[in-house]
Amino acid sequence: MAKATNAKTAKTTKPTILITNDDGITSPGIKALVESVKDLGTVVVVAPDKPQSGMGHAITIGHPLRLTKMNIFEGVEAWQCSGTPVDCVKLAVDKVLHGKPDICLSGINHGPNHSINVIYSGTMSAALEAAIESIPSIGFSLLDYSIEADFTGAQHYARLLVKQILGKKIDKHLCLNVNIPQSPLELLKGLKVCRQAYAKYEEAFTERDDPHGKKYYWLTGEFVNFDKGRDTDVWALKNNYVSVVPVQFDLTHYQLKDKLERSLKTK
Repeated sequence: MAKATNAKTAKTTKPTILITNDDGITSPGIKALVESVKDLGTVVVVAPDKPQSGMGHAITIGHPLRLTKMNIFEGVEAWQCSGTPVDCVKLAVDKVLHGKPDICLSGINHGPNHSINVIYSGTMSAALEAAIESIPSIGFSLLDYSIEADFTGAQHYARLLVKQILGKKIDKHLCLNVNIPQSPLELLKGLKVCRQAYAKYEEAFTERDDPHGKKYYWLTGEFVNFDKGRDTDVWALKNNYVSVVPVQFDLTHYQLKDKLERSLKTK
């Protein structure tokens, strides 16, 4: 394998920025993210070799992983990985950077990752994996699935956030879930720090028959927001704000924990 950037060496000059995603290394979104921050530090890309949307926090344990050097971002070291977004972060730290970057950025995802989507999202799982490894991270998602999406607004706010985070002494477990409305830059109202809305998909499976008469299923669903709060990511996005939700990998429900400690019989 070719000699890769050493994160510890790079850190003495300018910050090391690891970039990954779940749409694949050739997606327009990751290119937009690289372009928006590449002058803020030493950017290294390690991203999946194919789309990995909806992979959540999956890791590869049943077969070997492969890293291939790519030359697709001008002046930026880039590697494609045969695994999941989380695999990309793990391999980047251990085999590409040989150390921890100053920040990990994931995205820019094609499509939203607000509310319950954070659970399923490969984009956000990569960011959370970085936070687990004590690497501050941000996941970016644009509310536009189109391959021809306009990333101008997303690039502006990605750069604004990354520049601020790199300039502050921050919690090493910081992880931000950032969603950007599908609106021209001039119509975006700015950043809004929010909580995750209580919303979910009302799902169903469409049943069909293949040419051999065997049944198969397509997952379908409608997104339903049950949360009427004006402090949620769904509300912010509907009102043309860029939503910023601090998330964490500790899933403990502390209020319920306290209640159970008082009410449960232990013997």
